[in-house]
Amino acid sequence: MTPGELREFCLGFNAAVEEFPFTPETSVFKVLGKVFALSALDAEPLRINLKCEPEQAVRLREEHAGVAPGYHMNKRHWNTVTAGGPDAVPDAVLRELVEDSYDLVVAGLPKAERLRLDRA
Repeated sequence: MTPGELREFCLGFNAAVEEFPFTPETSVFKVLGKVFALSALDAEPLRINLKCEPEQAVRLREEHAGVAPGYHMNKRHWNTVTAGGPDAVPDAVLRELVEDSYDLVVAGLPKAERLRLDRA
């Protein structure tokens, strides 16, 4: 997956926005102010931090060389996923992981905000 495809996929979710609160190089994708993905889109290899259920995070790390505990994140709830280079996870898996991260963040939003998303 290219950096442009990754950005487009992340921004394709309902109410998703891209911000740069840390550095101009670090894209932070949020839904209603909550982070669901972070990536330096110009880095080689391309990597993205994604939220994950703890049990699934451990399983993914065992199954894929391109999945590691979240860099600069809570290692229990976040993975760093390699999206480019020799250790890249398959694009279909990456898309699933991004969607799962978005869904986990949305599920943690207050009910009123989730309802607002449903109407958007």
